[in-house]
Amino acid sequence: MAVPILCFVGRSNSGKTTLIERVIPELVRAGYKVATVKHAGHGFDLDTEGKDSWRHKQAGASAVVIISRSSLAMFADVSDHMNVEDVRAHYLDGSYDLILAEGWRTEDYPKIVVVRDEIGEVPISQDGLLAVVSNKPVETSVPLLDPDDVPALAAVIIRHFPKPLRDDA
Repeated sequence: MAVPILCFVGRSNSGKTTLIERVIPELVRAGYKVATVKHAGHGFDLDTEGKDSWRHKQAGASAVVIISRSSLAMFADVSDHMNVEDVRAHYLDGSYDLILAEGWRTEDYPKIVVVRDEIGEVPISQDGLLAVVSNKPVETSVPLLDPDDVPALAAVIIRHFPKPLRDDA
């Protein structure tokens, strides 16, 4: 069974990253193994000029993997239109219980919408909408949660994505 994907969507600087950062420990305490995927619409650069991995990439490697005792990082060429499902299929094995994705508002995954001013600030379909997170009153047919009520948000997520029973649990 494919690892489920939950997208956190909202306009830039609405608090998506902070909310994800705060909900992860709640899910981990509940026994979930969580992976995250962040969509960076304007690109990014994590590799450091002059480091071995940067030098390998500059030399023409399509992918560079760095492994230490406790971490793995990968720098790879990807298509312009890689979606979170492609990331799941190619890079995240089935040992995870849930993938929290930041972005991909137009993709057909369940979503948590983070709102600063009003629900229409980012066009979102009501299909698959699990909750709206806002510190302002918002008219919605799904649960409306305060950004500081992280336990309630985690409860909504856990109800929608029950932790699968596994041999490695």
